[in-house]
Amino acid sequence: MLFPERESPGTQTGFSLIEMAIAVFVMGLLLGGLLVPLRAQVEIRRLADTRDILDQAREALLGYVAARGHFPCPANTADNNGQEASGTDHTNGTDSCPASVRGSGTSSYAGFFPAATLGFAPVDSNGFARDAWGTQQNRLRYAVARRTVNSVTEPLTNVDGMRNATMNAFITTDPDQLIRICRTGTGVSSSDCAGASDRLANNAMAVIWSLGQNAPTGGSAPHEDK
Repeated sequence: MLFPERESPGTQTGFSLIEMAIAVFVMGLLLGGLLVPLRAQVEIRRLADTRDILDQAREALLGYVAARGHFPCPANTADNNGQEASGTDHTNGTDSCPASVRGSGTSSYAGFFPAATLGFAPVDSNGFARDAWGTQQNRLRYAVARRTVNSVTEPLTNVDGMRNATMNAFITTDPDQLIRICRTGTGVSSSDCAGASDRLANNAMAVIWSLGQNAPTGGSAPHEDK
């Protein structure tokens, strides 16, 4: 009769600590290899969604301009309601938008996209539109030129301003009169991009942009994913 062998008293089964450590290490490598592509896919999706949001915001802005005959002023966090900044007067001529959105220079008004004024959705609890990253610092930004064109003061933000200045004047005016958009913030001066090849637009009436994936707390970054 055959009997099964008995394990000797000192015999142990299972994994040793070294074997377990190697197994955990290998599993970490495998999971890491899966997570990196997944993270990249999520960011690609957010970038695509942000472009869609910006396209929709542009359409809402153009619809407002077509209906009202002027651009809205930017919103600001002082009012915190997603509406044009308090103190806006589109019949005021000079300084039709208030000081809170005049920025550091005199060539444009800049702040947040006035989603509530335009009836744009979705918005956060304070009425501001956000890009696909969805944090508070990812609220959409907006700027509109405030230069004199064809002897008309701030035609873009005043009632009948564009009509009085004539559209041909906007096409032929000196590019420095409106907004110049640069491909990169590197080397930008107070009046121009680093070089001619860095100019995305020379004569923009207005611009809407997102600070994107790397938006800093406080939203001080000047550009990304325009």
